[in-house]
Formats: sequence, structure tokens, C-alpha cells
Amino acid sequence: MVKTLPNDFIFGGATAAYQAEGATQIDGKGRVAWDSYLEENYWYRAEPASDFYHRYPIDLKLSEDFGINGIRISIAWSRIFPTGFGEVNPKGVAFYHHLFEECHKRHIEPFVTLHHFDTPEKLHKNGDFLNRDTIDHFVAYAKFCFEEFKEVNYWTTFNEIGPIGDGQYLNGKFPPGITYDLEKLFQSHHHMMLAHAKTVLLYKEAGYQGEIGVVHALPTKYPYNPNDKADQRAAELEDIIHNKFILDATFLGHYSKETMAGVRHILDNNGGHLDISDDDITILTAAKDSNDFLGINYYMSDWMSAFDGETEIVHNSKGNKGGSKYQINGVGQRRFDVNIPRSDWDWLIYPKGLYDQIMRVKRDYPNYKKIYITENGLGYKDQFINQTVYDDERIDYVKQHLEAISDAIKDGANVKGYFIWSLMDVFSWSNGYEKRYGLFYVDFNTQERFPKKSAYWFKELAKSHQILDASSLNWPK
Repeated sequence: MVKTLPNDFIFGGATAAYQAEGATQIDGKGRVAWDSYLEENYWYRAEPASDFYHRYPIDLKLSEDFGINGIRISIAWSRIFPTGFGEVNPKGVAFYHHLFEECHKRHIEPFVTLHHFDTPEKLHKNGDFLNRDTIDHFVAYAKFCFEEFKEVNYWTTFNEIGPIGDGQYLNGKFPPGITYDLEKLFQSHHHMMLAHAKTVLLYKEAGYQGEIGVVHALPTKYPYNPNDKADQRAAELEDIIHNKFILDATFLGHYSKETMAGVRHILDNNGGHLDISDDDITILTAAKDSNDFLGINYYMSDWMSAFDGETEIVHNSKGNKGGSKYQINGVGQRRFDVNIPRSDWDWLIYPKGLYDQIMRVKRDYPNYKKIYITENGLGYKDQFINQTVYDDERIDYVKQHLEAISDAIKDGANVKGYFIWSLMDVFSWSNGYEKRYGLFYVDFNTQERFPKKSAYWFKELAKSHQILDASSLNWPK
């Protein structure tokens, strides 16, 4: 039986400023930490990326032509406030007004994120969100955007607080490149959630006409041996690091006893303590019911076994399958010897994990209101043939995850839309340009766009709301 999606469902494409815009050094844009970090550590730059800064009319026209009615866009904080605070850059403000105007011209609803991994360099050097001053600067930046961009109806404070802490302080693949510091990871999570709560309260108290939420990456964690209590505990602890700590802050307004017991165990084994004040909890509690939506980014699940030994994480940046390693003392070890398909970057592909995560939110955080799947997609080494990409693997991946969403809706979850990552091929933070996700292939030498087979499949999906497989597609290639 063919599964379907609701009539009012949003079929969107996702982008992010630093990954798509390019134009990193023009029109008054300030530097971000990634500018220096890429120069010092990686073999590529975010310039010109997909040149969305100049070519957004082309991408939005393609979106309209292919049935896309929503787009995730992020504002580059340093394009508005080059140092993160102080003087406003009028050229940056003008750019986003033009961009949002073009979205509405093309009947595409912009879902706008205020922070997508790109804290201005000046603030980042001062500790980023480990420094409580950054919270105040973020709230002031958010307020400016709410007042300036009244044409925006959907706001997201942060994209993926979990992976930010993970990348900056656990595996070191994000600037400042610190590894295995669980104290900094949790403190960063907490301060970013505090910034989110303060921003949501400001938005609601000011009575702005729109909706506001947050986007969390929620990779589902399973015990390697489901009958082994030690493996069960490993999955629980890994879930606290990546999911439960930030979900508690979002919807409970505090950290549950179980969550804090897990945090204490992790820090006892790895060092550190947290600074969480009663005033912080008061703010989180005040905001917990004010989120209009939760964005879930989901790509993969992990299987965990118990582990007590030396912490070691090896990030597979070049898509060499089997090159990953992840083990944290007193937490657990990710296992890859499971009968689950995985990408070249060792991401275990498990659509039921998305269903399980949606239903977990529904069960454990019933004040969630509604969910958008704000990112999901398959990173792949696309082969460009005959002016297109025959990406049946991507179609199959998306189809299975949409079926999981359909099942969740049938079982009572309020899921209102899906944004494929990514709209067009973009720069990928720690992977460069070889890892492609887009519906539209980008020739990064010429910046020409080419619809992939998946774009034609997505167009039929948006038109029919029926989740069909690739073999059903009549397309012009």
C-alpha cells in the first residue's frame, strides 16, 4: 500500500548561510571562526560555495518549478553585525530583505535560522557560548532581526546545538578543535539553550506575529545487545550527550534526575563540573511551553556497547568507509558490525530511527506542539552523467524516511513538513565538496545548476503527496 502525507504538508529544501552563500569577504561581512579554521586545517574553503548570495533567484525559481513550497535559510550573524554586536551592516540587511522578497514572489515560505554554526569570529575567540556574554549578544542580534525582518513568519533560534558542542569540544572537527572535553560540551549546550529560552521569551513578550522554535539533531541510540544492561546503559548515556540533555532543557525547562545522574557519571569518568544556576532554570522553565515547533534533523542511528577505556574518536572526513572510530570512557563505543546499511561516511542508515525519535518526543515531551523534519538526506559521491545525476540511492533513502514520517503521523504525531538536505549541493563543513546532498547538482567551477533524478521524483511527491519509489517516475532524461 502506498503511503501518503497530509494535504497541508510542507515539502521544503534546506540550506545554511555559510554552506551556500559564499561571498565571505564582500559587502561588509565579518569573519567567522570557520574562515580561519578552514585555512589552518582543511583542504577547501567556503568560497564561493554555491554562490547563493548572487544566485538565489535561480535557486528559488528552480524550487518553484519543482514543487518546493518551503525553504530553510539561515541569516549569517556576521553579515548583520560584523563583530557580533555594535554597528549594523546595511548591505547585509538589504541582502536578506531581497532574499525574503524573492521567496515570497516564488510562493516559498522561508523558515529562517538565526545561528547555523557561524558565530562571528570576535565572539568565538572570546569563548563562543562558553562565555555568558555571548548569550546577551545573541539575544540582541535576534531582537534586531525580529524588528527588521517582519516579512519572516517562521524563526528558528539555533540549528543543532548538540553537534555544535560535539564538533567544538568532543571530536574537534569544528573550531576551536578541542577534543574529549565533556565539561565544555555540556556547558555549551546549556548556555545555548539558555540563549534560546531568552530569545523565545523576548519574541513572545513582544507579540511578534509569527512562530518560533529550535532545530535539534536527534540521532537515535540503540544498545548493541538489547538484552545486555551495560549496553542499554551505554545507549542511555550516549543519548544524554546528544539528545536528552537539550530536549529536557527545551521542553521540561530543567534537567531530569535521570539526565543529571547520567551527566554526573559522564563527568566523573571524564572530568569537569557544570555551572547551572537556579536563575538559569527559572528562565528555561518560563520558556518551555512557548516553542511553536520543534525541528528535527535526522540522518542516522547508532548502536552502542559498554566501554571503559581510553577515549578515542576518529572522524571520517573523506568518505572512506570504515574509517570511523568512536569510544568514550565510561560511556560507550559505537559499533559498526551490525546488519544495517551505512554511507561512505559510516552513517548507519536506519529510517525506523526517525520514527522512534518522533514518537519519543511525542511520548516524553507532550508540550512539543508540532514537528518539522528540518533536515534529512543522503550524502553521496554523485556521478554527473548526461547533464544529471541518477541518484536512485538518494530517492530510496528519502522515500523510506518519508514512510517513517507517514507512520508517525498515523500514530498520532503532529508532523507538518519535511525539508530535504539540501536544496542544491553545498559546501559540507568537515567534508568539503565531495559529499553532495542536493536535489540540484552544482558545478562548482561554473556554478551552473542541474536537476538530479531526485528533483523530478521530489516534484511528483510534492504534487501527489504519495510516497512512490523511483521506478514509478516518468522523467525527461
